[in-house]
Amino acid sequence: MDSVKMAENINFASPEAAFEKYADTVYRLAFVRTKSSNDSDDILQEVFLRYLKVWQKMQSEEHVKAMLLRITVNCSNSLKTSFWFKKTEGLDEKLVAPQTCDETDVLSAVLKLPVKYRTVIHLHYYCGYSVNEIAKIEKLNPSTVKTHLSRARAILKKTIKADDL
Repeated sequence: MDSVKMAENINFASPEAAFEKYADTVYRLAFVRTKSSNDSDDILQEVFLRYLKVWQKMQSEEHVKAMLLRITVNCSNSLKTSFWFKKTEGLDEKLVAPQTCDETDVLSAVLKLPVKYRTVIHLHYYCGYSVNEIAKIEKLNPSTVKTHLSRARAILKKTIKADDL
């Protein structure tokens, strides 16, 4: 019976299944934290390489998702402290092709937020995590997460209203 249960866990937590199910979520969180599609691609690759090392130890599907998101946060933090990141500059914003859509206005407002606010907004609204779950992923106090969400909402409200005027 234990071997059957182990086989079920391995099936849902296999690297292929995890990639198919969570690659988009990992990529989006990485993009929100780095504001760069190239860096997000690198982080996505690094996250699943790290997952390959431990995938047989996964206990549940929620454990897999939480672990992948935690690795994503750690990788994006590591990127910010890397020599490469500190010694290079991004492209000028004028070189980026303009996009037309109300959703891009909201996305650009979210991307202007500081990282600590962007991350909680993404995890709460895009991934559907509760405050307590975000606190575990980010290793923060739940009241800190609530404060970050509140401040982020206030900043977004001001930014979007200013853009509409």
